[in-house]
Amino acid sequence: MAPPPSIAAHALLVFLLQVGLLLSAALLLGRLAHRFGMPAVVGELCAGVFFGPTVLGHLAPDVSAWLLPRTAAQFHLLDAIGQIGVVLFVGVTGIEVDFGLVRRKGTVALRVGFAGLVIPLAAGVVAGLVAPRSLLTGSMNREAFALFVGVAMCVSALPVIAKTLSDMNLLHRNIGQLTMAAGVVDDVAGWLLLSIVSAMATSGVHGGTVVSSVVLLAIAVLVTATVARPLVRGVFGRCQRSPENGPTIATAVLVIVLSAAATQAMGFEAAFGAFLGGLLIGSANTADLSRLAPLRAVVVSVFAPLFFATAGLRVDLTILTRTVPLLTSVVALLIAVAGKFAGAYLGALASKLTRWEALALAGGMNARGVIQIVVATVGLRVGVLDTTTYTIVILVAITTSLMAPPILRRAMSRILPTEEEAERGRALAVFRGPHSSANPGSEAA
Repeated sequence: MAPPPSIAAHALLVFLLQVGLLLSAALLLGRLAHRFGMPAVVGELCAGVFFGPTVLGHLAPDVSAWLLPRTAAQFHLLDAIGQIGVVLFVGVTGIEVDFGLVRRKGTVALRVGFAGLVIPLAAGVVAGLVAPRSLLTGSMNREAFALFVGVAMCVSALPVIAKTLSDMNLLHRNIGQLTMAAGVVDDVAGWLLLSIVSAMATSGVHGGTVVSSVVLLAIAVLVTATVARPLVRGVFGRCQRSPENGPTIATAVLVIVLSAAATQAMGFEAAFGAFLGGLLIGSANTADLSRLAPLRAVVVSVFAPLFFATAGLRVDLTILTRTVPLLTSVVALLIAVAGKFAGAYLGALASKLTRWEALALAGGMNARGVIQIVVATVGLRVGVLDTTTYTIVILVAITTSLMAPPILRRAMSRILPTEEEAERGRALAVFRGPHSSANPGSEAA
């Protein structure tokens, strides 16, 4: 059988221009956001919105149609590099998680994550049940629509949370570590709920679907803790014998990518597996993190900005010029913020954290970002959402991501750093490389 044809010359040219322009805009707007005291991820998300239908598609439709043709094959090239970016970035973030702190504070993370999930989920379901019939697509079952709205309201965006904490130099702080751990709880439950609701919207949901998802999730965690961890430790021990950084970097990428593939095959999000892979690398005592500094530099400086820029390309905010979608967006935003904020805040207070620590956790967990965009895309694909409701969900995702940095900055300024955090920051400085601008004592680098 003849091999498939290679990519056409014009398609390759367009793809290279897309990558170059999106990366340039993401870096420029990221620096601009940094100048105004916001994390770079804010500007990187706006880069995609600029090149998408909201700005370029509206002001120069012919240029937009040439640069970003709405053909699946062309768009999937950008999607592919964006997915590599988010997988590697979440994996690198997992390496920075203090496994010992997560074990000690696991109950707190579970309590905060659970409360931050249940309250907005319930509020979203109620909102979906009382929503006007005009917001439902065709003959869509109202119960399925309400459950989907609940899932959209309750998810947190682990990649956006990670990028925000990284940009603000908060990953080494205890609150940053707890926010990541609670975000994992939300992520796991959110993707489990999304798979159930998607099945319900298409072919109906059965008890076997739920049970199999829970069993697969338990298997993934068990295999990671018992089989994969000693295996990864042994492989990295061999890599350290090489005088070059190459084997260590290549092995880290393999662990992250294969872990992402494993959870994707199980029906969960690939980013969840990438995070587990990062945890494995970080917990391997034989892994010399200084050898992974070049990998982190490329991922954080190139792949992550490109991913966040591509995430904004499908956003069309021009629909909000109409009164009904605009008012509906305001209501949806209030429900999403109040539900997630109240849940995480109350969960933190119940865990004996101070009110400023609770505020920081709630602010970080409130960021929906790209994960909610993915949820909205699934809803559009299975017919739960139409263009109007899709845009409303996207607006909530972007707005909540913009809210997180000022809340975190305000709250963290009242929380004194500890010696444990300083020690963790010094250890992570080795991983981040000698040219990192991060300062372990700063909350808003």
